[in-house]
This record gives sequence, structure tokens and C-alpha cells, in this order.
Amino acid sequence: MSLASLVLGSRAVDLSTVIDAFTNFDPSSTPETVVRHMRVPRTLLGLLVGAALGLSGALLQGVTRNPLADPGIMGINAGAAAAVVLGITAFGIESVGGYVWLAFVGAGIATVVVYSVASFGREGATPVKLALAGAAVTAALTSVTTAVIMSDVRALNQLRFWQVGSLAGRYLPVFWQVLPFILVGIVLAVGAAHALNGLALGDDTARSLGQNVGRTRAVVFVAVILLCGAGTAACGPIVFIGLVVPHLARMICGPNYRWILAYCIVLTPLVFLAADIVGRLVMPTDSELEVGIVLGVLGAPAFVLLVRYKNLAEL
Repeated sequence: MSLASLVLGSRAVDLSTVIDAFTNFDPSSTPETVVRHMRVPRTLLGLLVGAALGLSGALLQGVTRNPLADPGIMGINAGAAAAVVLGITAFGIESVGGYVWLAFVGAGIATVVVYSVASFGREGATPVKLALAGAAVTAALTSVTTAVIMSDVRALNQLRFWQVGSLAGRYLPVFWQVLPFILVGIVLAVGAAHALNGLALGDDTARSLGQNVGRTRAVVFVAVILLCGAGTAACGPIVFIGLVVPHLARMICGPNYRWILAYCIVLTPLVFLAADIVGRLVMPTDSELEVGIVLGVLGAPAFVLLVRYKNLAEL
């Protein structure tokens, strides 16, 4: 899939040109320049962000015990969008590199607020309270964002460029900016796999097995902030992929989160790059359909089929 991402596009590049771009690079060659400076960073970012979004979706579904959990339910997308709008209107930031840091901070703050609100009370952050707190924070932040962009045309135009969800125009600086956060998030996610298996049995059962439920949820949410926050910051809010792929992984390997997370690391980047390639090929020359739109169009019927042929409660 990575090779296809380098070769295929609005203008196809033959395999020999791709090889020359790495072994005998000619700066005067437009196809080699496109491969080296545009498609390679795009492919690397697609692999990295794909793995991050797949892992974060699986983590959210495990920690909330909610098969419909995705970045939207925890306020991550809304927090990122609100921060980007604030940066545009208050500080005049208009670069993709600037959006990365704004969106990452906004996603992190929104997730911390959701977890803190859900932690109030004797039972702590239960799955139901997390879902309710996430919905409330999402609604509040979405209202604020809408109010700002309705009064600022420049903010609306800039946010629309980021919010559509895309790999286009994201070059190596963006990849290097999010790489450390995603790598740390992957390490935390893999380390939490056994604990997620305990949480799947219920809080009381997990406690009886000697597990610190509150600490487990805190670690998982730190991993989600790093993974989904960085992925959303780099490419914008990407829908469905973090929701559907963990269910596909469960259909393949069963309910063991050690295998679910491993499959998500492999499957999600493949799906992400495949959608990006489709977006490049379906449009006329010199234009493309953004990957976020492709995933939205293809992800909805895919999820309906999952629900149709597999009991959602078993996923």
C-alpha cells in the first residue's frame, strides 16, 4: 500500500522514477521531486496517523465499554477545532504547522475536562458518565466554535481547510512534529492492553483481580490524548476510521485487546492510505478528493454492514 501511495495519484509515476528518487535523485526532475518531497511525507504521515487513530478508537471503546466510542464522543475533535479557531482569530495563525500545536493542545484540554467532570462522584469515571460528559463538552465547544466562525469569514475559510480532514499539504515538518507524541502514545497503549481486558469484564471484576481501575483509565486517556490529539492535529478530524477498524479487528481476532491493538496498528494505516489513494484517483487530473471525505462516504455503509451482519453488542 505504501508503494501504491508513492506511484498512484492525479499524475501517475512509474516505479523506476520512484526508485531513482531515492537512489539517484535529480532535483530538476518534476516527478522525482513530487515523489521525494510530497508523496513520501504524505505516505509516512498516513501510516503514522492511521495507526494512531486506529489505536485511539480501540482504546476509547475499551475504556468506556462503548462500541460506538470514537474521538468525537470524548470532545477531542471539538476541542481541537475550538483551539484552531482561537488561534486563527486571536493570533492570526494560518499555517498547517501552527494548527498542529493548537489542535493538539485543544484536544488534550478537552479530554482532560471530560475525564475530570466524569470523575466527580463516588463511583468515579464510569463509562456512562464519560459518555455524558463527552457529549456535553462537545456540544459546548461546538457552539462556541460555530459562534466564532459565523462572525469571522477568515476563520471560517481557514477552519474549513483543516477540518475537512486531509493528507494533502502535510509535509515532513508536520510528520516530525507529531511523531514523538504518537510513539509515546503507542507505547502506553500497548502497555495498557492487559488492563483493558480486565476492564472489559466490568469495574468490580477488574478490582477483584487487583487492578487499579482509576489509574488504568487515567493511563489510557493519556494515551488517547497523545494518539488522537496528535493525529487530529496533523490531518484534521478524520471520521469513522477509529470507529470501524477496531470492530474489524475484533471480528478477526476476538475480544483480546492485545491482539485488537496489534491488528489496529496494521489495518488502520492500510485503510487510511487506501482511502487517500482513492481520493486521488476518482477526481480529474490536478485535483483530488480529501481523505476525510472518502472515509466518510465509505465508512458509513461499512459500519451499517457491520451492524447488519454482526450483533453490535458482540463487537
